[in-house]
Formats: sequence, structure tokens, C-alpha cells
Amino acid sequence: MRLGEGVQGWFEGERVAIGASGGYCEHCRSCRRGKLVHCEAGMVTGATFPGGFAEYVVAPANALARIPDELSAVDAAPLACAGLTMFNSLRRTGAGPGDLVAILGIGGLGHLGIQFAVKMGLRTVAIARGPEKGHLARALGAHHYIDSLASDVASELQDLGGARVIAATAHNAEVITAAVAGLGLHGELLTLAGVFDPVQINPVHLIQIAGTIRGHSVGSPHDLEDTLNFAALQGIKPIVEVLPLEKAADGYQRMLANQARFRVVLSTDENST
Repeated sequence: MRLGEGVQGWFEGERVAIGASGGYCEHCRSCRRGKLVHCEAGMVTGATFPGGFAEYVVAPANALARIPDELSAVDAAPLACAGLTMFNSLRRTGAGPGDLVAILGIGGLGHLGIQFAVKMGLRTVAIARGPEKGHLARALGAHHYIDSLASDVASELQDLGGARVIAATAHNAEVITAAVAGLGLHGELLTLAGVFDPVQINPVHLIQIAGTIRGHSVGSPHDLEDTLNFAALQGIKPIVEVLPLEKAADGYQRMLANQARFRVVLSTDENST
């Protein structure tokens, strides 16, 4: 890393990551209230300033997060987006050690969500389609697996005591709708996937359990450092496919076709394959 004129608090040569939140203006109402990720300037990496598909990027200093020595750059990249989303959202729920937390969907978000939830001491249920995903869920540390094609998800969750949190990472409104009745007392539906179709909710059920529905964005650079440090401490790693930078278009198409397992990482290392 090289530093621009007047930058303080950083040193040349440090390994840093930049998340989806590409810094903050420090002056808007959200920033002044400490809600940095909701900065009204909308500073998004790759949108507000170029970045992500190049060897070098010029970024605001307040967008940076230090990468722990224990993490490779390849592992840090998905943790700076999907990992940050999962860690930061789960730690801000009301779930505590021993509570039942369901990760709905085992993909780019979900496979990291399972690992974070387990390492946070949460009784973790993975939910996905098909029996083959059960092997992966258990390899990631999940305590329970529910095949949504073979079981009634809500009933299975209630049999386990009712979920304190359902973290919805699946891009399917019907799947989310089918799981909501599995929330237990003070249960929380945590919406993380970009689903544009409406999810049906039974208000009476929410009233009976004093439940909530909450959306969550990624997080600030400070949250990202917490994510990276926790992942390094607990040995949490993403499952990735590494491609050289010149094959960025191929990686992008694999993502669009939902073929990536589970994140495509572009590398400028000559040894990347």
C-alpha cells in the first residue's frame, strides 16, 4: 500500500482490504450519528470510484481495514463483503450463545454464515435444498441440517425449539416465506439477500412471538476489521475459485450463471489458476 499526501494512521506496505463500503464523508447526518455505512454520499467501491477489476486502486483512507497476518489476500477478499455481511449482522441480533440460529441458504453468504454462527457459540441450523448439501453443512460445522425439499422447514425449526434468528441468504421469496413460521419467542427474520419479490408474513404469528423483521447492510471499515480479526482468530475461511485477473470476464459469467463455488477471487499472482 502507498499513501497519499497528508494521510495519517497508516503505514506504507501494510496489507489492507476495502469492502463494499468505500469510505464515508464524515459530514452528513448519518456519519455525524455514527452510522457510517449509511453515509449519504453513497461511497461504494467500484461505483463511487473504480476498483475491483484492476491491479491498483486509489481509495479514501477511511475505507481501509487492516488484514491480519494469518489471512491470505485471497481469503480476505470474500470476507470483506459476504463475510462482513454475515458477521456484522449476526452479532447485532439478539441471539446469544446456545440460541438456535438458522442460516437459510448455503451459498456465498450462507457458507460463511454457518461458520461464523458456530464460532459465535450459536446452535446452528443450515437450511438448503437436497440431501447433498447436508454433507457440506456439517463439514462447515452446522449442528443440524434441514432439507427444504424433504421437510417442512418451519415445523422442523419449531421441533428444535424455534429459531431465535433466521438469517435469510437465499434469493427466493417463497423459501423465506416458508421458513418464517419457524421463528420462536422474540424471533428475528434477518433479511440479507437481495430479493425483490415480496415475502409473506403472518402478523398474528409475529405478535404472538414478539418477533421482528430486520434488514442489514454490510458494515463500516471498522466492522470489516472486526470481521477479519474474528475470522483469523477462529480459522474461518471462504470456499473460493481463484482466477487470474485476465480471466475476470470468465469469473463474472460463472457468477451470473450461479456456477461459482462460492466466490470467484481474481488474483494478480502469476501462479493463480
